[in-house]
Amino acid sequence: MSDSGQDSALGFTIPSQNARGRVVRLGPALDEILAAHNYPPVIANLLAEAIVIAALLGSTLKEAGGQLTLQAQTESGLIDLLVADYRGGAMRGYVRHDRDKLAEAPESPSLFALFGQGYLAITFDQIATNERYQGIVPLEGGSLSDAIEHYFVQSEQIPSLVRVETAMREDGRMVAGGLLLQHLPEGEEGRERLHVRLNHPEWEHIRTLGETVTGQELVDPGVEMKALLWRLFHDEEEIRTLTPIALAKGCRCDAEHIRQVIAKFSAEERAEMADSEGIIRVDCEFCARDFPVELADL
Repeated sequence: MSDSGQDSALGFTIPSQNARGRVVRLGPALDEILAAHNYPPVIANLLAEAIVIAALLGSTLKEAGGQLTLQAQTESGLIDLLVADYRGGAMRGYVRHDRDKLAEAPESPSLFALFGQGYLAITFDQIATNERYQGIVPLEGGSLSDAIEHYFVQSEQIPSLVRVETAMREDGRMVAGGLLLQHLPEGEEGRERLHVRLNHPEWEHIRTLGETVTGQELVDPGVEMKALLWRLFHDEEEIRTLTPIALAKGCRCDAEHIRQVIAKFSAEERAEMADSEGIIRVDCEFCARDFPVELADL
């Protein structure tokens, strides 16, 4: 895998400053996800941002089979549901929106204009231990990245910096990149995280450096991700990088699994699901595929 970062996540730590982070850069994998839907540019950019964030957060999971799900939901905006998730480098996502309301919205609608009074839920599923943790916060700020920072402050009490950039290339394909930077006092244990900045000035120092990253640096495949970290933190004592994680589109819809689920329903219930031709049609919102299941085959 190229260190330029096309479709990969690179983890890093700065031990002397009690900081860790992730850099994510997406290209062909993002295109493949977006190609399943004919989203307007505003919606495509929003979903691209959500997928980058899901990769930034999901790639911090220690278990290979762990899953991170990002969900933004509302009942009052032109978007009523946005979902993006990550599991073992596989990403997927979709947006359910009102096209008529979007046509009446400004050219560059705010987060509030898109969602209204919505909320953001982040769910961590640990497969090995079968444990689930979920945090829910209001959708606040000018972007999803701002909302994620609020989430870490309110739910995790971890000072964090999140930067995401999306861009359209000349060939009409989208690229995106992101940076996650977090302060972890005492190596993640031993002290309260709340109000950590009062006695840990190193976080303000690291955050200030992280804020100098540009959108162009995040999406430019000509800037290797390790080189980007060097640009940001070259004055630090040490930067440790982890093995890059390959990222790809990974919808988990499976025809045989769908058949097995439907087979658990009674014959009467299956008959109610079927159309006039005796076919039960199951749609996957993530990849926009239709799975027809014939009653006679069950």
